[in-house]
Amino acid sequence: MFRVLPLLLVVAVAACSKSPAQASGTEAAQAAPAAAAPKPVPAQLPDVLARVNGEEIRKAEFEEAVQNMEARAGGPVPAEQRDKVYRDLLDQLVGYKLLTQETKTRKVVVPDADVEARISQIRGQFPSEDVFKQMLEQRKLTLEQMRSDARQDMAVAKMIQDEVAAKAAVTPAQVDDFYAKNPDQFKEAERVRASHILIAFPDGADAAARTQARTKAEQVLKDVKSGKDFAALAKEHSQDPGSATNGGDLGFFQQGQMVGPFNDAAFSLAPGAISDLVETNFGYHIIKVAEKQPGRTVPLAEVRPQVEEYLQNRNRDEQTDAFVESLKTKGKVEILL
Repeated sequence: MFRVLPLLLVVAVAACSKSPAQASGTEAAQAAPAAAAPKPVPAQLPDVLARVNGEEIRKAEFEEAVQNMEARAGGPVPAEQRDKVYRDLLDQLVGYKLLTQETKTRKVVVPDADVEARISQIRGQFPSEDVFKQMLEQRKLTLEQMRSDARQDMAVAKMIQDEVAAKAAVTPAQVDDFYAKNPDQFKEAERVRASHILIAFPDGADAAARTQARTKAEQVLKDVKSGKDFAALAKEHSQDPGSATNGGDLGFFQQGQMVGPFNDAAFSLAPGAISDLVETNFGYHIIKVAEKQPGRTVPLAEVRPQVEEYLQNRNRDEQTDAFVESLKTKGKVEILL
């Protein structure tokens, strides 16, 4: 449903934006104040859920938005979150209705060429024209309706960009200030880069299966200890599909990211060292540590682009929310549930 998705990206971006620390690989836990419980949403929705300057938001439109959201989330809305999720979604639909109405008031124009480019981009996401047409049929959309939706979405995006771009600009001083006031967001824990060879046994494997796996692992360990190339042995023997083709390379990981015995062994080894057999619930591992990096505070020069992008997104979110609220204030919004 092309009318709803842009709003979820434009208005609700603040809910899913990452902090610059998260973007650079560090974690930042920020406490949020407890929100008041939302008004319950009835089990049976009315035919009309809201009116926005006289234009209705109907049950069918809302239910399609819910289905679309659940499809992207990979599952249904949890029962205990239904009231909040439904209220938030309805608020987004109201906001988007206001935005589309404002584009008409301002006579925002989107060139036909831009619309066709967007349609071509959408088409390109499908393996063939037949599959693309099947999608249209499944969604009960005509190509002309898709063009109309795309034009509307692009008009909203263009208007918001014109409205908030200048207000969302970030200065170098603001980046410096954010970095100075949020030191915990830029701390990185100790990291290790390691490779491994996994000789697996299945969950619930009996003693015989474990013994067989261990015997094979011990033979591979002998080959490693004798000086044979670790990466080549990993490609030949490792049963970890995610790393075997890369010679067992797992990249960098922090304390606690791997299962306990593996984690403890990796962080106890010096660079270049190779472990004895390490048993986890996945099987037997042979671990080689390539590099260790101590914990550190990430320098501003290294994260400046991420901080600037984060602040721009935050400012854009705030300015967009303020713009939508101003449209609500001067318009007439009736919530009917």
